[in-house]
Amino acid sequence: MWKSGAAKPPTQAVIKMMSSENMSQNDSFLDSQFRYSVFPTFYSLVFIFGLIANCYALYILRNIRDVKAVNEVRIYMTNLTVADLLFIIILPLWIDYYNQWGNWRFHEAMCRVSGAMFYINTYCSILFLAVISFNRYWVVTRPLSAATSDHWHRGVLVSLVIWLFSVSASIPYLFQKAINDDKVSGKSRCFEGYHNMDDRTKHSLVLTHFLIIAFFFVVFLLVVICNLLIVRALLVPPVSPHGTRVSVRSLGLKCRALGMVMVVLVVFVVCFVPYHLVQGPWTLAVLQLAMVGDRDSRQLLNDAHQVTLMLMGLNCLLDPVIYCLATKMFRSYISMHFKKVMRGRSCPRNSSQTTVSMETRAPKEVMGPTVH
Repeated sequence: MWKSGAAKPPTQAVIKMMSSENMSQNDSFLDSQFRYSVFPTFYSLVFIFGLIANCYALYILRNIRDVKAVNEVRIYMTNLTVADLLFIIILPLWIDYYNQWGNWRFHEAMCRVSGAMFYINTYCSILFLAVISFNRYWVVTRPLSAATSDHWHRGVLVSLVIWLFSVSASIPYLFQKAINDDKVSGKSRCFEGYHNMDDRTKHSLVLTHFLIIAFFFVVFLLVVICNLLIVRALLVPPVSPHGTRVSVRSLGLKCRALGMVMVVLVVFVVCFVPYHLVQGPWTLAVLQLAMVGDRDSRQLLNDAHQVTLMLMGLNCLLDPVIYCLATKMFRSYISMHFKKVMRGRSCPRNSSQTTVSMETRAPKEVMGPTVH
């Protein structure tokens, strides 16, 4: 018998309700509400300005295709632009997804294609930025070879390998289950809501994500080393066969080359590094395979992951800036084109061939006068 006023033992209904609440917390989808107001606006801006910038970049790259000295880097830039456009054209689907508060209204095949496009753009961008850095290092350290040779075939082969690698790595996303039903909200989540999957599926996802993270940081390390070597080559004049130093480039040319190095590193540090730093612990947290702090800590981690996703979209806007800094011919064509447009005339297709760039300077001009 319980005395009057004493605490009564929990009834069976209360125990059942508490157990149900705990299960609901474990099964609930870890969400960040701010993205439903921020992402549609952000992705709409990326879609508008990214589409304009990349279509115009593609137009310019097409019109300077007859210039032998920029053929290889032009091929890389063209492919990078195509990768950006593939991501941009599927943005309206994601804008609608976030406008619907995380509810996918289209066919599952569209969800799969959208997810695959996201990964193709991300890793094509990373790899093409890497090979552009390697190409600029070759131009800086081998100016005579760069000015007198045409490596069009090498550019095509490298681009083909990058596309095959990126598309092959994304093929699983085209066939795996992409839409998961949120039991709590009743919404159809696109490439989200894997916390209710079986352990085998979860461990497979974790392995895939950590392999991707490792691959990214290997490429990022190579890009950093390559760009540091470019900086060293630009700031330390090479020594001539007679032991005297030569002046290789003007101050303006060096500043533009250094600017390109900075923009490439900024794209990596701002757009890609945060995502891959957060991706590992976030994956473990949302799949409930590791206790990453309390619920508030996991929520903070999820919020950070959403911000890094948004930052990745900026690379579509920053890539055209790299094109301007990577070759003077690109900048010259833009300047000439706008002057012609202001005068009501179209820019001649081969007008860019008359401009002088780092790649097309005569050997004597590239090497500069010898300092005695």
